[in-house]
Amino acid sequence: MIRKHIAAACCALVLGGTPALAHEQLAPEPLAHAILRELLAIDTTLDKGTAGAVEALRVRFLAAGFDPADVTVVPYPAAPARANLVVRLRGTNPAARPLLYLTHLDVVPAKAADWTRPPFAMTEEAGWIYGRGTIDMKGEDANVAAALIRLKGEHYRPARDVIAAFTADEESQGAAGITFLLAQHRDLIDAGLVLNPDAGRAAFRKGRYESYGFETSEKTYVTFAAETANRGGHSSEPRPDNAIYDLSAALNRLAAYRFPARLTDTVKASYAALGAIETGPRKADMIAVGRGDLAAADRLSDDPNDNAAVRTTCVATQLQAGGAENALPQTARATIQCRLLPGDTPDQIRAQLATVFANPGVQITTVTPDRASPESPPSPAVWSTIRGVVQSLLPGLPVMPDMDAGGSDSTRTRAAGMPSYGVASLFDDIDDYRAHGRDERVNAERFALGGELTYRLVRAFSAPGAPGSQ
Repeated sequence: MIRKHIAAACCALVLGGTPALAHEQLAPEPLAHAILRELLAIDTTLDKGTAGAVEALRVRFLAAGFDPADVTVVPYPAAPARANLVVRLRGTNPAARPLLYLTHLDVVPAKAADWTRPPFAMTEEAGWIYGRGTIDMKGEDANVAAALIRLKGEHYRPARDVIAAFTADEESQGAAGITFLLAQHRDLIDAGLVLNPDAGRAAFRKGRYESYGFETSEKTYVTFAAETANRGGHSSEPRPDNAIYDLSAALNRLAAYRFPARLTDTVKASYAALGAIETGPRKADMIAVGRGDLAAADRLSDDPNDNAAVRTTCVATQLQAGGAENALPQTARATIQCRLLPGDTPDQIRAQLATVFANPGVQITTVTPDRASPESPPSPAVWSTIRGVVQSLLPGLPVMPDMDAGGSDSTRTRAAGMPSYGVASLFDDIDDYRAHGRDERVNAERFALGGELTYRLVRAFSAPGAPGSQ
């Protein structure tokens, strides 16, 4: 995924300084480093598949002493190269609901000619690790795998089963990955709580660890087509009923329209936390949004990030019209993409678009259907557990819920009834974010920190009485 964070990205934080780190905990983890090197060398784009990476991890888990029955390769029948790996660390209480760590092994394409370093290899240079997938998300895969192997080597017995699913196909449509596992192998991954390091916002900016947002929800999208049509004619005899003019009038009304503000629990909690540390003129309105003040949300909405956080949005992204320069257009068509807050439905938004267009001649059809996904409540138990782990490494770092505008496989696990939380471990430089881009890279020290963060999260969420285990 490409992360686009909303509520927690609405302001620039000014902290007193970089939180102190326990440097002895930042020593590079040799196993995670070795796993990342191995994974980066395997091309797992859609055409190549994930089977090679699955086999590399399978060998490592078996060598670490995992029971072969708990290391399951699940290829997608229609395309066996797009394989999944499900690993289980057995807990002491079989009645407790398992913890699922959800990751993906596939990456987006990278052309060697566009990069200054080989995309499908690890290159280490000046404290950075380069390679396709370092951020999205083989760096996270390596940290999850290393954490489980480390726990196995320590003879750690969690209070609940810990499952790690290394999946295919997240960067396309998910058909061979989590969608397939949920539909055909639910027993392998069924869990009381899901942690997904492909989501959430671990923010680093200008040399500082800025804040940590754990993702509780994602805006989903639905794409509509708006189309007008008439009989056309010769351009020498223009008429008032022009398909382009009719559609343009409807789009102009959409451009001037704002859907009503609606504040989810995540957005309110995020604004309340960020408002408490904001020092600029937005502070009062941010705190008010945290209390549910819609007027304050409207005042902040001149900023596109804030606007996206507090309401569903629809925007025209493509236009097609006319067939010849000397003919009146018979059709005009616009593509409208809508990003829906959790709880809004495509039928509801389509009806609202019809009202905004105010022209029954504008036909609205669905191009890409919505993948509805509810919000996972930012419960005090989940929040305090994540905050305790993060602040054990980064004392005083602000920790708050976060809503993503991008998408991850958490939408599918949430829709399947499993509360899911984004817990990125890699603190990305938010002013130089390179996932899906040229020369993708991760900072080596922050990669090591992420490995320790992942290890501690697994322990905390697999302890007796951990959230989601009942």
